[in-house]
Amino acid sequence: MSAILATAGSNSSTSINFNLVKYTVSLIKDRGVQCIELAGYAFPMYSEDLEKSDGIPEIVTGFRKQIEEAEALILSVNEHNGNPSAFFKNILDWLSRDERKFLVNTPVFLMSASGGKRGAASSRDVVAQMLKRFGAEVVSTFSLHNYYDCFDPQTGITDPGQASLHEQALNDFLAYIDAR
Repeated sequence: MSAILATAGSNSSTSINFNLVKYTVSLIKDRGVQCIELAGYAFPMYSEDLEKSDGIPEIVTGFRKQIEEAEALILSVNEHNGNPSAFFKNILDWLSRDERKFLVNTPVFLMSASGGKRGAASSRDVVAQMLKRFGAEVVSTFSLHNYYDCFDPQTGITDPGQASLHEQALNDFLAYIDAR
Protein backbone atom coordinates (compact mmCIF):
# COMPACT_ATOMS: atom_id res chain seq x y z
CA MET A 1 0.00 0.00 0.00
CA SER A 2 1.09 3.52 -0.69
CA ALA A 3 -0.04 6.97 0.24
CA ILE A 4 -3.51 8.18 1.00
CA LEU A 5 -5.20 9.23 -2.23
CA ALA A 6 -7.09 12.54 -1.98
CA THR A 7 -9.41 14.05 -4.58
CA ALA A 8 -12.71 15.80 -5.21
CA GLY A 9 -15.53 14.51 -7.39
CA SER A 10 -15.76 17.73 -9.36
CA ASN A 11 -14.69 18.80 -12.82
CA SER A 12 -14.70 22.51 -11.96
CA SER A 13 -11.38 24.34 -12.19
CA THR A 14 -12.55 26.43 -9.21
CA SER A 15 -13.93 23.54 -7.15
CA ILE A 16 -14.66 24.42 -3.55
CA ASN A 17 -14.58 20.70 -2.79
CA PHE A 18 -11.04 20.41 -4.14
CA ASN A 19 -10.14 23.42 -1.95
CA LEU A 20 -11.49 21.49 1.04
CA VAL A 21 -9.45 18.44 0.00
CA LYS A 22 -6.24 20.50 -0.31
CA TYR A 23 -6.87 22.04 3.12
CA THR A 24 -7.50 18.61 4.64
CA VAL A 25 -4.32 17.22 3.10
CA SER A 26 -2.35 20.17 4.54
CA LEU A 27 -3.32 19.02 8.05
CA ILE A 28 -1.93 15.51 7.59
CA LYS A 29 1.61 15.19 8.89
CA ASP A 30 4.10 12.33 8.64
CA ARG A 31 2.18 10.42 5.96
CA GLY A 32 2.35 10.24 2.24
CA VAL A 33 -0.63 11.79 0.51
CA GLN A 34 -1.21 11.87 -3.23
CA CYS A 35 -3.60 14.69 -4.11
CA ILE A 36 -5.06 14.56 -7.61
CA GLU A 37 -7.42 16.97 -9.33
CA LEU A 38 -9.96 15.02 -11.37
CA ALA A 39 -10.95 18.19 -13.25
CA GLY A 40 -7.92 17.56 -15.44
CA TYR A 41 -9.05 14.06 -16.43
CA ALA A 42 -11.03 13.52 -19.64
CA PHE A 43 -13.28 10.61 -18.71
CA PRO A 44 -15.59 9.71 -21.59
CA MET A 45 -19.30 9.51 -20.85
CA TYR A 46 -20.14 5.91 -19.97
CA SER A 47 -22.23 3.94 -22.40
CA GLU A 48 -22.66 0.22 -22.83
CA ASP A 49 -22.08 0.62 -26.56
CA LEU A 50 -18.77 2.41 -25.99
CA GLU A 51 -17.67 -0.24 -23.50
CA LYS A 52 -18.52 -3.02 -25.98
CA SER A 53 -16.77 -1.36 -28.91
CA ASP A 54 -13.69 0.06 -27.18
CA GLY A 55 -13.47 -1.65 -23.79
CA ILE A 56 -12.57 0.12 -20.57
CA PRO A 57 -10.64 3.35 -21.29
CA GLU A 58 -7.03 3.47 -20.15
CA ILE A 59 -7.79 6.57 -18.08
CA VAL A 60 -10.27 4.51 -16.03
CA THR A 61 -7.96 1.53 -15.48
CA GLY A 62 -5.14 3.89 -14.53
CA PHE A 63 -7.29 5.72 -12.00
CA ARG A 64 -8.57 2.42 -10.59
CA LYS A 65 -4.98 1.26 -10.08
CA GLN A 66 -4.19 4.47 -8.20
CA ILE A 67 -7.15 3.79 -5.92
CA GLU A 68 -6.20 0.16 -5.37
CA GLU A 69 -2.59 1.07 -4.55
CA ALA A 70 -3.65 3.67 -1.99
CA GLU A 71 -3.80 2.98 1.71
CA ALA A 72 -7.02 4.99 2.03
CA LEU A 73 -9.11 7.61 0.24
CA ILE A 74 -10.06 11.18 1.07
CA LEU A 75 -12.90 12.35 -1.15
CA SER A 76 -15.04 15.48 -1.22
CA VAL A 77 -18.11 15.57 -3.44
CA ASN A 78 -20.12 18.44 -4.84
CA GLU A 79 -23.88 18.52 -5.20
CA HIS A 80 -26.09 19.15 -8.21
CA ASN A 81 -29.81 19.20 -7.37
CA GLY A 82 -29.32 17.08 -4.26
CA ASN A 83 -27.16 14.44 -5.95
CA PRO A 84 -23.53 13.96 -6.91
CA SER A 85 -22.48 15.61 -10.14
CA ALA A 86 -22.90 13.72 -13.40
CA PHE A 87 -19.11 13.96 -13.78
CA PHE A 88 -18.47 12.00 -10.58
CA LYS A 89 -21.31 9.53 -11.12
CA ASN A 90 -19.84 8.82 -14.55
CA ILE A 91 -16.45 8.06 -13.00
CA LEU A 92 -18.06 5.64 -10.55
CA ASP A 93 -19.96 3.98 -13.40
CA TRP A 94 -16.75 3.39 -15.35
CA LEU A 95 -14.78 2.23 -12.31
CA SER A 96 -17.46 -0.26 -11.32
CA ARG A 97 -17.52 -1.67 -14.86
CA ASP A 98 -13.77 -2.19 -14.74
CA GLU A 99 -13.90 -3.88 -11.31
CA ARG A 100 -17.14 -4.05 -9.31
CA LYS A 101 -15.44 -4.06 -5.90
CA PHE A 102 -12.75 -1.51 -6.79
CA LEU A 103 -12.90 -0.07 -3.25
CA VAL A 104 -12.86 -3.33 -1.29
CA ASN A 105 -11.55 -2.70 2.24
CA THR A 106 -10.63 0.91 1.41
CA PRO A 107 -11.13 3.32 4.32
CA VAL A 108 -12.73 6.56 3.13
CA PHE A 109 -13.00 10.01 4.67
CA LEU A 110 -15.98 11.38 2.76
CA MET A 111 -16.59 15.11 2.71
CA SER A 112 -18.73 17.63 0.88
CA ALA A 113 -18.94 21.40 0.67
CA SER A 114 -21.40 23.92 -0.68
CA GLY A 115 -22.36 27.52 -0.30
CA GLY A 116 -25.67 26.44 1.24
CA LYS A 117 -26.69 25.60 4.78
CA ARG A 118 -26.51 21.81 4.36
CA GLY A 119 -23.02 21.66 2.87
CA ALA A 120 -24.01 19.21 0.12
CA ALA A 121 -24.89 16.62 2.76
CA SER A 122 -27.50 15.04 0.45
CA SER A 123 -24.88 14.30 -2.19
CA ARG A 124 -22.42 13.09 0.45
CA ASP A 125 -25.02 10.64 1.78
CA VAL A 126 -25.86 9.34 -1.72
CA VAL A 127 -22.18 8.83 -2.48
CA ALA A 128 -21.62 7.08 0.86
CA GLN A 129 -24.17 4.44 -0.09
CA MET A 130 -22.68 4.07 -3.55
CA LEU A 131 -19.14 3.65 -2.23
CA LYS A 132 -20.24 0.95 0.18
CA ARG A 133 -21.64 -1.05 -2.76
CA PHE A 134 -18.16 -1.04 -4.23
CA GLY A 135 -16.55 -2.33 -1.02
CA ALA A 136 -15.49 0.93 0.67
CA GLU A 137 -15.46 1.47 4.41
CA VAL A 138 -16.77 5.01 4.93
CA VAL A 139 -14.97 5.70 8.20
CA SER A 140 -15.88 9.33 8.80
CA THR A 141 -17.81 12.11 7.12
CA PHE A 142 -17.89 15.88 7.16
CA SER A 143 -19.95 18.53 5.37
CA LEU A 144 -18.81 22.14 5.19
CA HIS A 145 -21.80 24.44 4.95
CA ASN A 146 -21.84 28.10 3.98
CA TYR A 147 -18.47 27.65 2.29
CA TYR A 148 -18.14 31.26 1.16
CA ASP A 149 -18.65 32.53 4.71
CA CYS A 150 -16.71 29.78 6.52
CA PHE A 151 -13.68 28.97 4.39
CA ASP A 152 -10.63 30.93 3.36
CA PRO A 153 -8.42 29.30 0.69
CA GLN A 154 -5.30 30.54 2.50
CA THR A 155 -6.18 29.55 6.07
CA GLY A 156 -8.93 26.92 5.72
CA ILE A 157 -12.09 26.55 7.75
CA THR A 158 -12.71 29.81 9.60
CA ASP A 159 -15.80 28.80 11.57
CA PRO A 160 -14.55 27.35 14.89
CA GLY A 161 -17.43 24.88 15.24
CA GLN A 162 -17.01 23.49 11.74
CA ALA A 163 -13.22 23.45 12.12
CA SER A 164 -13.59 21.34 15.24
CA LEU A 165 -15.97 18.88 13.54
CA HIS A 166 -13.61 18.59 10.57
CA GLU A 167 -10.60 18.00 12.80
CA GLN A 168 -12.43 15.29 14.75
CA ALA A 169 -13.58 13.53 11.57
CA LEU A 170 -10.04 13.65 10.14
CA ASN A 171 -8.53 12.36 13.39
CA ASP A 172 -11.06 9.51 13.50
CA PHE A 173 -10.13 8.59 9.93
CA LEU A 174 -6.39 8.62 10.61
CA ALA A 175 -6.82 6.65 13.85
CA TYR A 176 -8.80 4.03 11.94
CA ILE A 177 -6.01 3.69 9.40
CA ASP A 178 -3.40 3.38 12.17
CA ALA A 179 -5.41 0.65 13.91
CA ARG A 180 -5.57 -1.54 10.81
